[in-house]
Amino acid sequence: MAGTIAADTLTHSTAGSIATNYVVEGSAKAWVNFNGSGTIAARDSLNLASLTDSGTGLYIVNHTASMANDDYSVTSGGSRDDPESSRCHPQNLYTFATGSYKIATHNDGSSSVDWAIVTQTLQGDLA
Repeated sequence: MAGTIAADTLTHSTAGSIATNYVVEGSAKAWVNFNGSGTIAARDSLNLASLTDSGTGLYIVNHTASMANDDYSVTSGGSRDDPESSRCHPQNLYTFATGSYKIATHNDGSSSVDWAIVTQTLQGDLA
């Protein structure tokens, strides 16, 4: 049975109160921790439909529930198996779609490389 709870404030018995818009607007709408090398696979996730390996260091993350628009925020992280300094960032912020986004992982020299651990957190408004 589906239902609706309508409230402007949530109150905890000892931790205080918070306006519900902070919960709705400030909570992650999707996140994923996945193996980006070899056969890619999610270790754990929220709102993840699928992952696509688009080549060395290139991935597409597909959402189960779409975003309201393509103006959402993605925070990236992860690590490689070797000690070489590396970074991970969203690929071309202007091509985010409501149902997916692209991620590129690089080494410190900007060469595309697969990462052992890729983490993503998405914040914005769901459709």
